[in-house]
Amino acid sequence: MGKREVTGVRWRVIRLAVCAGLAAGLAACVPPAVPPAMELYDAYQVPATPPRDRDAVRVKVSLGEQRVYVKEAGRMLMVMPVTVGRAGNPTPEGEFRITRKVERHRSREFGFAVRGDEVRRARADEVEAGWRFIGFPLPYWCEIAPGVGFHTGWIRHQSASVGTIRMHRNVAPVFFSMVDVCTPVSIAYAHPEDETHGFIPLPPDSGPLEDHPPEFYIGDGYFQPTGAAAGG
Repeated sequence: MGKREVTGVRWRVIRLAVCAGLAAGLAACVPPAVPPAMELYDAYQVPATPPRDRDAVRVKVSLGEQRVYVKEAGRMLMVMPVTVGRAGNPTPEGEFRITRKVERHRSREFGFAVRGDEVRRARADEVEAGWRFIGFPLPYWCEIAPGVGFHTGWIRHQSASVGTIRMHRNVAPVFFSMVDVCTPVSIAYAHPEDETHGFIPLPPDSGPLEDHPPEFYIGDGYFQPTGAAAGG
């Protein structure tokens, strides 16, 4: 083999080595695949500490920040994002107490009209003769006023409910276990905790996520631990 051939072989080897190194470097620079938004939504959790004295538990709702603070004698037990009432159906401000807890509750006003295999969204007062009304499922309902309470629901990054306080489906059972009938609830546009504890990771906005068909909500599937959340 002549000197030129040897030199040519060496250059080909060098080029291959360089190309292989570049390919490896580019592969290392490729960001890892991001899970779909629904997977991120489904996996959402918040840290929580069980109360030592349930009688000392207090709940604060910040309408402006859409946050709920669960405290026990000044000690923060849990901070969670919520979705509150939209314009026209605002969540009321004031001092309340939880008056009723129902793990498998349905709305008496909003839901579905059902006739045979036909299902359509409807208000209770809109259901025509020959149809029956089935209320929207509102798991882990904690009522503070007639028609107003905390419940599992889709979390939006802006106010979107009909006055109720929606909780993420993974967090709702934790909140339900922390509070009792008569637990005080303070609802205001802002609370001091907004500045000290309000900055928490959020789940993806559920607005773009695909909802379940109405047929899903008229059965018991929504009340199962793995059931998807719904709006209210």
